[in-house]
Amino acid sequence: MLKEESGHRYIEQGKGQVLLVLHGLFGALSNFKDVLDEFSKDYKVVIPIMPIYDLPMLKTNVKELAKYIDEFVQFKGFSEVTLLGNSLGGHVSLVYTMNHPEKVKAMILTGSSGLYENAFGGSFPRREDRKYIREKVEKTFYDPKVATDELVEEVFGIINDRNKLIRVLAIAKAAIRHNMREEIPNMDLPVCLIWGKNDTVTPPEVAEEFHELFPNSELFWIDKCGHAPMMEHPQQFNKLLSPWLKKTLS
Repeated sequence: MLKEESGHRYIEQGKGQVLLVLHGLFGALSNFKDVLDEFSKDYKVVIPIMPIYDLPMLKTNVKELAKYIDEFVQFKGFSEVTLLGNSLGGHVSLVYTMNHPEKVKAMILTGSSGLYENAFGGSFPRREDRKYIREKVEKTFYDPKVATDELVEEVFGIINDRNKLIRVLAIAKAAIRHNMREEIPNMDLPVCLIWGKNDTVTPPEVAEEFHELFPNSELFWIDKCGHAPMMEHPQQFNKLLSPWLKKTLS
């Protein structure tokens, strides 16, 4: 159930320590349905909608999204959170953790940007062509069937809204420019990396580099899986994450 309060829109379910979930550039809240259902049994799972399409053009970047997350955490009165970020959401998690280390207990990254990513595309020359958009969306996954009609329509709607499209392109470019290789070795919190072995957006070597750079990280692989493990293999994702969370947050 989506809540709307003081300019924030978010889902909140469960009780206990806060698991703050940050979605990607095209990430709908439905991407995390299985995460929400599973982990709200033991934790307070909170998924804010980031204002990707509402920021002024000059502020459409990862740093401003991290500022928004700080405002949201303050608004909710959370003293400490565990972050779970996919794709752009992982990048925002990194920037937020760098700026507010005292507020982050642990971090889970899956298909995260922040080091290197193959952008969704510098432009969309055939943005009115549904077949072309479907092909683009399918490349996110190992199994193209995960790109449902509903998901394709969602992306199609974003790309054919000029205001949304220019922000998508701006934030994608800003994310590529904002490399965090220098900062990551200073983040000594527990980090869980769950990666698709067939991710073509943030390929496996990106996960390996994250693993090398973080002082305290564990890396888990999911086979036959692309850029969104929590969507493509939700049960396996949850099975990997659950014991790690129990061990780390106990």
